[in-house]
Amino acid sequence: MAPYFETAKSFADVPITDAGVDTATFLLASTDFVNMFDLLGGGVFAFVQNDLRSNITGVRHRYELAPAESPTLEKLVTNECGGAGSKGAGGGGDRHGTACLVRLLRGLWFTCEALRDMQQDRNAELHTCFKRSYDANLKHHHSFVIRSVVSVAIRAVPHRRDFYARITQGGSHEKFDDELTKWLAGLEVIVLRLKGFLEEGGYGRI
Repeated sequence: MAPYFETAKSFADVPITDAGVDTATFLLASTDFVNMFDLLGGGVFAFVQNDLRSNITGVRHRYELAPAESPTLEKLVTNECGGAGSKGAGGGGDRHGTACLVRLLRGLWFTCEALRDMQQDRNAELHTCFKRSYDANLKHHHSFVIRSVVSVAIRAVPHRRDFYARITQGGSHEKFDDELTKWLAGLEVIVLRLKGFLEEGGYGRI
């Protein structure tokens, strides 16, 4: 059986057109990305996974309420929030899906930057990479209490050698790194595109 990373949907394969980022494929890639951390066992990344899964559920719920009006993430947001002065089909001023998308993108970006740091700094342990990314990308969004909880959780992440051994499932570390690089590059394109869209439209800040 092929390692999970070889069969999971990659962010590099999420279609992006002039209309925006394909919603259904993005949700699939996000789900597969989060599920990859199950391979570490023991809920060691639960602090990341629980938040991401909750927000994936929120975005998916909005998509399923109005799939025809939400083929891309951009259209999902404008439909829910009321583009061009409209309230949007079924929106009624409720922006839960959009809020979940903003938080999902924050969490994905935090994870992306931590894993990219892990690849670039071969001597750094994983907890160091996640702390650096948290301090730079998420800390300012959280209260003191949440910061304290996250700080404890980050110290519990596995050593990088254990991370690679479990994630690759006996497969090639080099091949995993190559695939991860593509995943993260694809995710970066998506996040930066949506960051501009959300902020320019006043829908939220990543």
